[in-house]
Amino acid sequence: MQSPSDSVYPAHWEADVVLRDGGTARIRPIAPDDAQRLVSFYEQVSDESKYYRFFAPYPRLSDRDVHRFTHHDYVDRVGLAATVGGEFIATVRYDRIDDRGRPAKEPGADQAEVAFLVQDAHQGRGVASALLEHIAAVARERGIRRFAAEVLPANTKMIKVFTDAGYTQQRTFEDGVVRLEFDLEPTEQSMAVMRGREQRAEARSVQRLLAPGSVAVIGTGRAPGGVGRSVLRNLLDSGYPGRVYAVNNAFPEGGARLDPEGVPGHRSVPEIPEPVDLAVLAVPAAQVPDVVRDCGEHGVRGLVILSSGYAESGPEGRERQRALLRQARSYGMRLIGPNAFGLLNTAPDVRLNASLAPQMPGAGRIGLFTQSGAIGIALLSGLHRRGPGDGSIAGISTFLSAGNRADLSGNDLLQYWYDDPATDVAILYLESIGDPRKFMRLARRTAAVKPVVVAKGARHTGTAPLGHTVPTVRIPDSTVSALMRQAGVIRVDTVTELIDAGLLLASQPLPAGPRVAILGNSESLALLTYDACLTEGLRPLRPHVLAAAATPEDFRTALSAALANGLCDAVVVTAIPWVGEEGVASPGEGADLAAALREAASSAVPAKPVTVVHLAMDALADALAAPPPSEATVPQPSAPPPSETAPPRSAGAPPPPDPTPSPSAAPEPPQNPATATSGLPTAPLVPAFPAAERAVRSLAQAVRYAKWRRGAADPGRVPEFEDIEEAAAGADIDRLLDELARHADITRSVPLAAEDAHALLARYGIPVRPAHPAPDPDSAVRAAARLGYPVALKTTAPHLRHRPDLGGVRLDLTGEAELRRAYAELTDFLGKPEELRPVVQPMVPRGVDTVVRAAIDPAAGAVLSFGLAGAPSQLLGDTAHRLIPATDRDVAEQIRSIRTAPLLFGWRGSQPVDTAALEDLLLRVSRLVDDHPEVVGVDLEPVVVAAHGLAVLDATVRLARPPATTDLGPRRMPAY
Repeated sequence: MQSPSDSVYPAHWEADVVLRDGGTARIRPIAPDDAQRLVSFYEQVSDESKYYRFFAPYPRLSDRDVHRFTHHDYVDRVGLAATVGGEFIATVRYDRIDDRGRPAKEPGADQAEVAFLVQDAHQGRGVASALLEHIAAVARERGIRRFAAEVLPANTKMIKVFTDAGYTQQRTFEDGVVRLEFDLEPTEQSMAVMRGREQRAEARSVQRLLAPGSVAVIGTGRAPGGVGRSVLRNLLDSGYPGRVYAVNNAFPEGGARLDPEGVPGHRSVPEIPEPVDLAVLAVPAAQVPDVVRDCGEHGVRGLVILSSGYAESGPEGRERQRALLRQARSYGMRLIGPNAFGLLNTAPDVRLNASLAPQMPGAGRIGLFTQSGAIGIALLSGLHRRGPGDGSIAGISTFLSAGNRADLSGNDLLQYWYDDPATDVAILYLESIGDPRKFMRLARRTAAVKPVVVAKGARHTGTAPLGHTVPTVRIPDSTVSALMRQAGVIRVDTVTELIDAGLLLASQPLPAGPRVAILGNSESLALLTYDACLTEGLRPLRPHVLAAAATPEDFRTALSAALANGLCDAVVVTAIPWVGEEGVASPGEGADLAAALREAASSAVPAKPVTVVHLAMDALADALAAPPPSEATVPQPSAPPPSETAPPRSAGAPPPPDPTPSPSAAPEPPQNPATATSGLPTAPLVPAFPAAERAVRSLAQAVRYAKWRRGAADPGRVPEFEDIEEAAAGADIDRLLDELARHADITRSVPLAAEDAHALLARYGIPVRPAHPAPDPDSAVRAAARLGYPVALKTTAPHLRHRPDLGGVRLDLTGEAELRRAYAELTDFLGKPEELRPVVQPMVPRGVDTVVRAAIDPAAGAVLSFGLAGAPSQLLGDTAHRLIPATDRDVAEQIRSIRTAPLLFGWRGSQPVDTAALEDLLLRVSRLVDDHPEVVGVDLEPVVVAAHGLAVLDATVRLARPPATTDLGPRRMPAY
């Protein structure tokens, strides 16, 4: 059944995966030169595991066995191995079988028998589950639709691997063997299982880095100063309770003690007598490979590489970075960097500062991730100025600055923060997004339980910074912003806005609506705040202006009344210094006013957000940001360090299994303290801003996020259409691709002929109005006679297409004479018929001209776009975007989100158009692209939406062979 071309080694099946315990492994096809690895692997498997695999004692593999298990055609017989350090830790294989369970010899067999073997030392790490995902994807690629497996009843671990996978399956018991059969088509449950496992594994891998039981700083100088010595000093000053080691090959043999730190020093990592969980590398790039090898062989779990000289330095450095990543992953280690700034964890029993930050930030509820060390410094410094100390309004839970982020990225932190009880708000500064599809998916899930605030640099250059070896996202930045909004992400433009939004969201409940009360002792400042609210789309109430000499008690009374007002969803307090009776400012005005405002805010039922705008009252801002001395709160850690949860492991040994059971679906999201204030002090922290615009902008972001959050509880549904011919469309696409492949490169998008495009769209209930070519006036008249008058005559030349403003369209032609006259005018003024390519179309009811598009970006995925045709979308960029598959709720919001949407709903007395028909069209286009990844582009323009119904007047469809893997495929770590 196989063909010679299919027997070529399939390199695209290779993948790195994160396992249940947070370690990594490489999955790849087994090849003939793996014979010795297979024999060595089998020797380390227990007799019991061998018995479970072969149903009989099988102490060793024969030469024939080794040949059979290492020689595959990669079609009917496939074997995959999971490796760590280049050695096998598990294998899986399938053999295609016929209906009688025998090796398949005839074409058309779509079933295979599958079997696993996992080394005992690595059982419980989720290796078999990861292998099942990948072997199932391989089988689907090779035309196999169903797996069968025979398992001994006592082999409960393997039975659980199959039953927990989420596939539709059948189980039978015969002759003392359990036979499982299951379909390989992904189901909603199997996707939930896969993504739940992905989240737990990646979150665990981050947790191991943030809470290590021991840290080695490699490249620690013998004299004070230098990067390595500074990191060691920062680590010790932070109060880190774990074991710390200094490593430098210039230390004396036999070890040393580094003073004044009192830290044991070693010449290399292998000389350290205990296990090391985290290694911080501050050595020249040329020395990094040897150090990474030492760390891998010693069993180090994670690396922070501060060293530069990688992708940011040019092509040679880029290759050096790729080699570094391959080396680290080969040992199952996660990697932060290179060119990283480091990481911090403020949990009280971790207190980790493995970074270049000289000061440990205060503990709080904000999680930070940056790709830039400079921005990381700015964020930490800005937060410190807004609220220093543990439990302050600006305290952080965790911080990670990934530099070139060759491995660990913002996606990993989103996985960790999703169910981290110590983090209420996730803040990310990104310069590139390596896997936008996954980022949008993770951001949307995280935003459903806690705010995600993002600032993105390099928005307009179209390229990532030199150090970031990531695919280029071709879609405009405006589209990226629209997709972030769809995912519930709060996108801001500056570092200052990151901090402002983070402080408000971390300290205040979410507003129930856009109604804002304004009160304060300055009419001018209140009016500025009122104007800012209108600018941001909020609904401010009439400001309540207190006397200039209003006391803290006056403020407390006014704030209590505002919060009790059922017509108010949030309050902005404005304050300027007041003067006492003696003509001088009251010395305690800041603390007294802060106490009054806190007292009023804490008594509000239900809780509502309160923010303060002040002028020249820094003492007030400081008092509002700091917790009262008796109520200072420090967040609890998300998990204790590994050294406290498991017995010590020997250096180089595989990590122990994760004791947490693996549920079949994603974990239940935690309650978000941003809306439930349970993680806040009794007297709440209140954000204060020196400008009304900043306070109101942050509040508006919270209002929009809260509205999205409420809607996220009911995201809508992807409707089923009874008139869609999905199977027939698939057959058409396969036939068309085969035809196109004869004369075009179908790995790139190729446009379909008009009749083929129209036929394919018709399969999905999208009719396109006919357009008859009219190369001469007589042809135009004959076409009009077939269609019936009135008709439209228009040009289809590329430079005139969709440009009625240039005079290439004549409408409402009611007879032959009128048609001939219009034809003559077009050819006289615009060019010859062969240049204009005229066509005749039937007239459709008047309405609003719109454009509907769907396109697939290799990195971002499938995007559905909508706007009004002509200048609004082309000149003003007034286009709305949604990720595919779009739900009914998505498209309803999409058509209403463009600035020119009032034209669809009866603007200035015009007749409203049929938006229900428009929503139906958008959903059908979304379904077409989602059902058939070969459809990489759909362009419907114009779509005339009338009072009743709509008409698609022109359409273009582009096809291409889809990529080998998508976000729906088996989980894998990105490889750049």
